[in-house]
Amino acid sequence: MAELIRVLIADDDPLVRVGLSLVLGAAPEIQIVGEAGDGAEAVELARRLRPDVVLMDVRMPRTDGLAATAELRRYGPAPAIVVLTTFDTDENLLGALRLGANGFLLKDIAPTEILDAVRRAAAGESILAPSVVPRLIGYAVARDPESDGGRGSRASAVLDRLTEREREVADAVATGRSNAEIGAELHMSVPTVKAYVSRLLDKLGCANRVQVAILVHESRAGK
Repeated sequence: MAELIRVLIADDDPLVRVGLSLVLGAAPEIQIVGEAGDGAEAVELARRLRPDVVLMDVRMPRTDGLAATAELRRYGPAPAIVVLTTFDTDENLLGALRLGANGFLLKDIAPTEILDAVRRAAAGESILAPSVVPRLIGYAVARDPESDGGRGSRASAVLDRLTEREREVADAVATGRSNAEIGAELHMSVPTVKAYVSRLLDKLGCANRVQVAILVHESRAGK
């Protein structure tokens, strides 16, 4: 029997919460442990209920999803946080990822993809769909080089600490590939990929794979 994945849903729209609960609750290995209508309530419930995954809307009253993500990350890498966003109109997405969110979901995403995203987040993977990675990272690094505060240069300096093999794994992570896909590409077992990713997080001081991806792309933009 699959290990139970405990999920907290944070969204100010009751209909969205109901819809997500119905989709996720249909999976036998997923349990909805709570629902929050704003970021402050999400933080309080996450601390009390200790979910494995939080589905976090960005735009909410009182405390928004960005502030809630930052607050939860003050206490460590758990739970996994997946941001809910419309992406095309929500420019706060990248802020959430930099603050430590593990990925994102589009609100019109297919139910099967929602389930897959929650499972991947619970397994420690980032939710970066390959089809939107170029657009996401382009938004991350498309700024005036003179106004980026030297972020690209700093990212390159940090990545220079990696071995050649570690850098190959970091580059693969930056494409949004899963552990299985990275293993197939680099001829490594999935446990070996997981070990390399854990090492990357430690050496780069990143909370999750999304931050590794942003570092990689910022280093490229800074060259």
